[in-house]
Amino acid sequence: MGANSIRSGAEPSQKESAMDGANDQAETLIARMGEAARVAAAELAFAEEGQKRTALDGAADAVAAREAEILEANASDLDYAQAKGLSEAMIDRLTLTPDRLHAIADSLRAIAAQPDPVGRVLAEWDRPTGLHIQRVSTPLGVLGVIYESRPNVTADAGALALKSGNAVILRGGSDSIHSSSALHGCMVAGLRAAGLPETAIQIVPTRDRDAVSAMLRAQGLIDVIIPRGGKGLVGLVQREARVPVFAHLEGIVHIYADGAADLEKARRVVLNAKTRRTGVCGAAECLLIDRDFHDKHGDVLIRDLLEAGVEVRAEGALAQHSGTVEATPEDFGREFLDSIIAVRLVDGVDEAVAHIRAHGSGHTDAILTEDDAAAARFFARLDSAILMRNASTQFADGGEFGMGAEIGIATGKMHARGPVGAEQLTSFKYLVTGDGTTRS
Repeated sequence: MGANSIRSGAEPSQKESAMDGANDQAETLIARMGEAARVAAAELAFAEEGQKRTALDGAADAVAAREAEILEANASDLDYAQAKGLSEAMIDRLTLTPDRLHAIADSLRAIAAQPDPVGRVLAEWDRPTGLHIQRVSTPLGVLGVIYESRPNVTADAGALALKSGNAVILRGGSDSIHSSSALHGCMVAGLRAAGLPETAIQIVPTRDRDAVSAMLRAQGLIDVIIPRGGKGLVGLVQREARVPVFAHLEGIVHIYADGAADLEKARRVVLNAKTRRTGVCGAAECLLIDRDFHDKHGDVLIRDLLEAGVEVRAEGALAQHSGTVEATPEDFGREFLDSIIAVRLVDGVDEAVAHIRAHGSGHTDAILTEDDAAAARFFARLDSAILMRNASTQFADGGEFGMGAEIGIATGKMHARGPVGAEQLTSFKYLVTGDGTTRS
């Protein structure tokens, strides 16, 4: 009889015991953090606007003062990432520079300066019964934010949670643990300066993936999970979460060059949408070229991309252009997050819409056209979270929308949708006032 069958029903192996022990440790860690976060959230719910502004300005000051320390931490993460063989696009997402740190500090100050989203009277009315009813914005409670690679999310998510009166538990990617921890220290410094609980913004201090699973099971401690990362992370969250989730699916972003597109505008926008930063979720992954556009202008958009070093995976007649690679069916509906783009010819706006419905992720899609009717048809027949006309999809960003920053682009249709800023991190409650009023 084999060893496996002998052990059936026996004591667990050392490996199994170690795994159980790691799971228990992760559950204990997240439970402790969650309980502390709920206490902090109760205090943040009625924190004064000035306190929150002081905390965020203080965090921005700390980012500026600790620049050398943060960059040193980032260098450690980059060494780790390069040893793992991450792609150039992922390395770019991970990299911090003085300019990017200045942008983080500016974002913190921009969020600080925004109106307080908590306590706003969203609507009010009187009833014939004598009741006066108000619908008032209120925080969600405790957020759990799980993200990959991009350390700036530590500051963005912490700031937006604080501004909206929510406590937050952050679980950054294993690749960015040192950078994220250094930025988290800046956020805590701001909380301390404002006299707010330091446990309002916590970061999971381990690379252990069991901590992610523990967060997804933390019912009663975490009110909503916000994943920010690739298909693998989002899929894991959606499969395992027992806590409500703000879905942030893949950025399978399309640009449709209509027959009535202005050539020079189209060239600028397509190149920027693909090449400005290939690893962000707003980067274009598929270019749809109207046959009329191609008849007028030939392969100019493809040549521009090839000259910029982009691998163009083209279908049908477009694959005959020199330098392209013949596309496979799997290249359409794929988030490359790299210097690769899929290209296809379509006959008119309706065929472009049909393609996007079949292959898109509901994130961001754009039309390039001077034809108002074509643009209106594109906007009306697609239901992506963000639709654009004659503008680069790289603008799919909360900061560019005037929100200061974002936690992510929500592609679901419940509660938050599109860039998730401070306002989208609130719910509401009803305040009902009577005068000894009774119901007959």
